[in-house]
Amino acid sequence: MTSITDLIEGKTIAGVFVDTVAERGGAIALRWKEGDAWHEWTYDEYFARVARVAAGLRERGVSRGDRIVLMMRNIPEFHVLDVAALMVGATPISIYNSSAPDQVEYLVGHSGAVLGIVEDDSFLARFEPVRDALPALKSLGVVRPGERPSDFTLDDLLAAEPLDLATAAAEGDPSDLATVIYTSGTTGPPKGVMISNSNVLFVAEATRALFPFDVTGKRVVSYLPMAHIAERTVSHYSQLLLGYEVSCCPEPGKIAGYCTEVRPHVLFGVPRVWEKIHGGLTAALAADPEKAKQFDEAVETARPIALKRSWGTATEEEEATWAFLDEVAFAPIRKLLGLDELMAAVTGAAPIPPELLSWFRAIGVPLSEVYGMSENTGLMTWTPERIKPGTVGPAAPGTEVAIAEDGEVICRGPHVFQGYLDDPEKTAEALSTDGWLHTGDIGELDDDGYLKIVDRKKELIITAGGKNISPANLEAALKMIPLVGQAAAIGDQRPFVSALVVLDPDTAPAWAAQHGLGDLSLAELADHPVVQAEIDARLPEVMAGFNNAEAVKKVKVLGEEWLPDTDLLTPTSKLKRRGVAATFAAEIEALYAR
Repeated sequence: MTSITDLIEGKTIAGVFVDTVAERGGAIALRWKEGDAWHEWTYDEYFARVARVAAGLRERGVSRGDRIVLMMRNIPEFHVLDVAALMVGATPISIYNSSAPDQVEYLVGHSGAVLGIVEDDSFLARFEPVRDALPALKSLGVVRPGERPSDFTLDDLLAAEPLDLATAAAEGDPSDLATVIYTSGTTGPPKGVMISNSNVLFVAEATRALFPFDVTGKRVVSYLPMAHIAERTVSHYSQLLLGYEVSCCPEPGKIAGYCTEVRPHVLFGVPRVWEKIHGGLTAALAADPEKAKQFDEAVETARPIALKRSWGTATEEEEATWAFLDEVAFAPIRKLLGLDELMAAVTGAAPIPPELLSWFRAIGVPLSEVYGMSENTGLMTWTPERIKPGTVGPAAPGTEVAIAEDGEVICRGPHVFQGYLDDPEKTAEALSTDGWLHTGDIGELDDDGYLKIVDRKKELIITAGGKNISPANLEAALKMIPLVGQAAAIGDQRPFVSALVVLDPDTAPAWAAQHGLGDLSLAELADHPVVQAEIDARLPEVMAGFNNAEAVKKVKVLGEEWLPDTDLLTPTSKLKRRGVAATFAAEIEALYAR
């Protein structure tokens, strides 16, 4: 049997792109909207632009081993620029679009980028205050020029005579860096995770092996930051090998609308994306309490059947029951949401409540949970079927997963990164001499090899009584209270565990309207005793699975939604616990006041 490492032996991303274009030249590669109109490039058109841009980069002095930095939204030009950089042997590095000038200075300076390309004036403005502090950055270009000065434009690059891409690709090596992914920096300065061509191709081939269908030509929406390993892997690198049709959504908040137009076959989303879809639907159904009740009953009937269907063990009678429920209740909802053609739905980057995952499976959305990190190129454990809610699945093909003596999850395989850029000390902390990557997560493996993540080692709450508690598991449970959209467990060195909970901006107004509070704002609802009483009443139910020392005893309700890429959340909606503690210090102290 051919192994995944055999399949990628000697290959590079650039070479694979050349091969994919040869096979799929006339097929649609990239789509995007301008106003209400859709535009598209075929693989041949994508290829032609890469050939010219690669030549343009060479003319501007970019050579093998150089690094270039990209700062733009999810636009088709990103894909062209990234691949063009790889064609000349350079390493393209994407940085988060929200990076402030001081962050730009750190990331560009640390990476040693010799050239930068940004989308428009709004991004040029982040570079201008710190340009003089970046002596290595010789040139700064723009995709869509405006009023601000730049050294060149994308049109300048496209004006070059095209490079022979087959020849250029042949000069690469699998060990060449494909990119550097910068960590979110929640526990210190961001670290540069070095990802090689072979790392990327291993994950793309492992993904192909895991899908229970042929993914060639399947529709995918690209909407999360390209600076994050998940989006970079799903909608960019995997496309180059697997031949996806990628639709570019420049604003993550527009993903729901794009789904109804694109009708994707494969969709990745962080848990907050799925929580908002669930919350929006729940709020819409709440307008008709009788229909909402019937829908909820259908979901509860379908939950165990959906899980059996995932394992191929549903009886004929159960299949018939689910088919009936699907026809009368679920299929119309999926069509309304634009999820009716989904063949694989994936969640990752943070824990998702098991009840929410099984809710989506019940209504026919084939949701499964992936576990990975930048340091293992975004994939470590996953299975799209035969799922166990509450786990992140078994090890991906070609990957070793184990639990260290202290409970830490460790892994080894061809997807493990090349180390942190210019940081041998941190690299040595993360990578053992025999190749095991220390993830920093605490986990458990069951008898079938399915991994359950307990929590981050550094995020465990240690109460005043010395009890070690997982905040992530508590937060996932709290978010199963219908009114709660976000949550942060509190309790380090405290006598008991409490929590800050944020009202769901979709569900809370619908609930308020039903209870005669429809004229109140979210902030006013958060302070209303009826809302507090409703959440308090639901608290014992969602805490039933935790022992007394672990369970949340008190909550403070907040009205303003926590947004990604702020002091409270990372760009992929992970909690910045120090930021939450600092921002809500007074509210937290009030929870513990006698």
